Amino acid sequence: MFWKFDLHTTSHIDTLLEKDDVTLTEVMDEEDVLQECKSQNHKLVDFLVRPQCMEDLVGYITQEPNDDVEEKIKYKYPNISCELLTSDVSQINDMLGEDENLLMKLYSFLQNEPPLNPLLASFFSKVLSILIGRKPEQIVEFLRKREDFVDLMIKHIGTSAIMDLLLRMLTCIEPQQLRQDVLNWLNEEKVIQRLVDMVQPSQDEDRHSNASQSLCEIIRLSRDQMFQVQGCSDPDPLLATLEKQETVEQLLSNIFDKEKNESAIVSVIQILLTLFETRRPAFEGHLDICPPGMNHPSFSVNQSILDAVRPRLKDFHQLLIEPPKKTVLNTTWGVLDPPVGNTRLNVVRLVTSLLQTNTHIINQELIALNTLGVILDMYFKYLWNNFLHTQVEICTAMILAMPSTQSESPEINRENDQEPIRENILIKHLFQKCQLIQRILDAWGSNEKEQTEGGRRRGYMGHLTRIANSIVHNSDKGPNGTQIQQLISELPEEDRERWEAFTSGQLADTNKKNTVDLVNTHHIHSSSDDEVDFKDSGFHQDSSIQQAFSDYQMQQMTSNFIEQFGFNDEEFADQDDVGDIPFDRISDINFSLNTNESANMALFEACCKEKIQQFEDAGSDEEDIWDEKDVTFAPEAQRRPSSGSTDSEESTDSEEEDGKRDPFESTNATADDRMEVDSGDVPEPSGWNSPNTAADAERSWADFSSFTPVSPKDPLRSNSPVAMETSIETVDPLGVNAPMQQERKVEDGLDPEEEPVSDRITETVTNGSMKETVSLTVDAKTETAIFKRASEALTAHRVPF
Repeated sequence: MFWKFDLHTTSHIDTLLEKDDVTLTEVMDEEDVLQECKSQNHKLVDFLVRPQCMEDLVGYITQEPNDDVEEKIKYKYPNISCELLTSDVSQINDMLGEDENLLMKLYSFLQNEPPLNPLLASFFSKVLSILIGRKPEQIVEFLRKREDFVDLMIKHIGTSAIMDLLLRMLTCIEPQQLRQDVLNWLNEEKVIQRLVDMVQPSQDEDRHSNASQSLCEIIRLSRDQMFQVQGCSDPDPLLATLEKQETVEQLLSNIFDKEKNESAIVSVIQILLTLFETRRPAFEGHLDICPPGMNHPSFSVNQSILDAVRPRLKDFHQLLIEPPKKTVLNTTWGVLDPPVGNTRLNVVRLVTSLLQTNTHIINQELIALNTLGVILDMYFKYLWNNFLHTQVEICTAMILAMPSTQSESPEINRENDQEPIRENILIKHLFQKCQLIQRILDAWGSNEKEQTEGGRRRGYMGHLTRIANSIVHNSDKGPNGTQIQQLISELPEEDRERWEAFTSGQLADTNKKNTVDLVNTHHIHSSSDDEVDFKDSGFHQDSSIQQAFSDYQMQQMTSNFIEQFGFNDEEFADQDDVGDIPFDRISDINFSLNTNESANMALFEACCKEKIQQFEDAGSDEEDIWDEKDVTFAPEAQRRPSSGSTDSEESTDSEEEDGKRDPFESTNATADDRMEVDSGDVPEPSGWNSPNTAADAERSWADFSSFTPVSPKDPLRSNSPVAMETSIETVDPLGVNAPMQQERKVEDGLDPEEEPVSDRITETVTNGSMKETVSLTVDAKTETAIFKRASEALTAHRVPF
């Protein structure tokens, strides 16, 4: 049996491990060593967990390779060692996590001087991360005993792998109580304050970036944990430390009280933006980030953060006016001196986040500094900076739709019977001090003037259109509609008339162009050199074809759209085979095809005649006996004698000759080679009742006395005792040769119309007391065939055999 044979292929590693002096490098040189380790090959795992092998594996990922090693294989063994140690084999995890000597050797990598080797640092971080996930209690206890652990982590924070390891300690430690203990321990070690100290001009950009990213991730992870673990009573100590006013003040002091450094400024602003982020729980347990200016916050920002930022608003405002020095930037359309820069762009984003809080004291400070006016100046100055344009659009849209705060100026419309509405000081500042309406009208007019002179359209025009639409929308349906209408009515008469003409004219036309139906593309000018005028084409603009295509585009996409998308298999089948294809609603689409059917039919018939003639002329001296041939019935078959020895011998000889000849010959064969059937007219029923003559009796009744047994050498013949009468008028039952026969008639001077238009084959079968007549009528012109069957009962009077 199959299981009797040992078909299991032995791995080459098993053979190698049977050697007494095998080394670790020899095993690591095998191509399938990682696969065998992950499949937990017992011999290989037992070899790897040996103390010396484990020490060598840890040494490969913590020690720099020799310089004399070829570059291609310099990090081969460190890479394989890391993969073996992180293959998640329980024996290896137990050996590495419970042996303090191995952990000390692994930990010694952090004691190297910066900068660390980034590749080895990634190996170290990966091995320690999997140990934190598999052996959290042992690893946390080991690290807490190391007093310099936090110092070393902060020291090497410029290495991305070390930053990842720090974040892994905050996310991958379970259970919850152990994680809380780790957070308290890290907070006691002042990890937040140490990361804040890394974000200052004296440090390099890598430390700025990684320290800022670490603090941002700590904020997000802590808030995520607050939403996920609702029953946790203990607050996150790291998040609480970050939201303290003194922590935020320390961050701002690092960038404003010292020299200006763009990397440090951008990193601090990133941290502030993360603190201003608002999140709300989603329906399926996930968290949805609400970007600044798009949604109202689900909870208010910690007031301590706002208290720390408010005194520094003037410093941020000054950054908009005097950013850090930037080199002149040459672009394809002109020179930027100075360019916007990452600093000013992030300051604008910070202003957007501050406006989202809708704090009265912050709003007043921004108004006093005229920060919004400076931002609008930058908007119209830098024509092609879409990042800046987007932030300005968010600011204006948020101010127009922002409800007024309780501490703002008193309500308006007190003297009227209307419902009093509190005034929004930011909207008033935007319309009066910043003159938003006038600047929109001036910029629009300047752009149109430049375009008429052959210039290009300005890059901020799309955002400017949306700002203008926001003003119109909020004046009609917004929460501050009454105030906006009042401010527009207080504009100078000239500006008010210009605005009314602009909204009803140019702005309306622009909106109409922006919302044009893309189906009617003939209204849009094409810049292609091969432009086609659809108006002059054969399709009418309002034709049913365009309407059908428009309906197809506007149909609702359902859940089964993907299943129905594409081609149906029935589309490629013959139409005769597909009878149940569903039809959707189709508009009235009329097609007219002008074709010459008579010419095509004549050509088709000529080809058919040519092919048929070739088959008739083709022949061979030797025919294959296995080819299928049609059996034909002779119109005039000679009856064989029913009795007599001589007749029997002749019949036997004739049958032997039939076996030698081809049984499937044409109709010109002799009568002896044909089937014994009667071809005369069908006798009347009276002839069956009382045959008058012997000849009639012979023709009317079957005689079985002359039947001879069939030998294996004889050809197949019918031994049925049923008498058959067949009347055959032609040997072309399907009418294939009818056209050629008519041509021959014409050539011989005969009228083909005098010939019958149809061929008929009649066959009479007698079985028991019933007589059945089967007739086949073939019409050569219409190429149709009709079968008819008629049965008649015979009388009970019969002549015995």
